[in-house]
Amino acid sequence: MAHALRRASLTAATASVIVTLPSLFAGLGAPALAIPQLDLKPYPAAAAGQTRWVIQLPGVLPPGTDPRLSPHPSDWRVQLIPGRQVEADCNQQAFRGRFRASKLKGLGVSVYTVSDVGPTVSTRMACPPGQAKRKVFVPMGSKPFVVPYDASRPIVVYTPKDLQLRWRLWKAEKVQQPAQAL
Repeated sequence: MAHALRRASLTAATASVIVTLPSLFAGLGAPALAIPQLDLKPYPAAAAGQTRWVIQLPGVLPPGTDPRLSPHPSDWRVQLIPGRQVEADCNQQAFRGRFRASKLKGLGVSVYTVSDVGPTVSTRMACPPGQAKRKVFVPMGSKPFVVPYDASRPIVVYTPKDLQLRWRLWKAEKVQQPAQAL
């Protein structure tokens, strides 16, 4: 679904093409609903050498099939995964970097920046003869960076130009386990 990642550097002609759940239902004969325009005015443009990534989370998700998982968005988190697309052989690839969260003055909205990105390093294992290289996504090696799920605001992330950004949704279980006091 087009809710995933969108580069904020879209042209004016394509910036208004934002597919939302209501727009999908409109094509199915349901009453047409107003689709709010994504407002990026409060968010600064990307600096030279950076890309501004925008994640617009869907406000309504289909019910899950696992009854153990919480259906409440307040129990959900979004993991941000910056990475590089590289041509790799059989060796393991990795690189490091740093995530920083900062608040926009006057709004209290967080934006996220990836900085201090190092070079891609690799193991030096001998690969089987004739094994072809392949394109792989190498995620930035650090502890997972998660943010709260909030469908009312976009998640805005600034990365160096050579990185891509992916994300995934984490849902908590309904049951809370008691801890053991020792």
